[in-house]
Amino acid sequence: MIDVEIEDEAWLAALPRAGAIVRDAALAALNALPGGARPDAGVVVLLADDAAVGDLNIRFRGKSGPTNVLSFPAPANPEDLLGDIALAFGVCAREAQEQGKPLEHHLQHLVVHGVLHLVGYDHVTDAEALEMERLERAVLAGFGTPDPYAAEQGDDG
Repeated sequence: MIDVEIEDEAWLAALPRAGAIVRDAALAALNALPGGARPDAGVVVLLADDAAVGDLNIRFRGKSGPTNVLSFPAPANPEDLLGDIALAFGVCAREAQEQGKPLEHHLQHLVVHGVLHLVGYDHVTDAEALEMERLERAVLAGFGTPDPYAAEQGDDG
């Protein structure tokens, strides 16, 4: 189950289908997992403003200011709830514009990225980053979304 909470109306003003875009990207990421799809896993995605994500960033990571996406993995549980993801509209919109890509594509990428973090992927080492990016590219290709890591596209961090 993918639950999308839209707290900042700017998301809907920019992307009227924001909720569907998030659900589709999250489900595609879950279905692409090695070792078997997890389409019944629970994920909550919060589409918020920069202030809300900035508050989460300082409270839970000790870093000031908003960031594009935060992932909060849940502890193991019998309901298969994976955790929560929060995205900041202003940061995401600004990054998409700076990178010359549609906000929809950037949102898809960041949701896939966040879901992969919830299931244990990371990008601390080069090997981890390569594996995570490979999965992201594969999921996004299914939507016809260009490679977010291509040199001309910039880096979504």
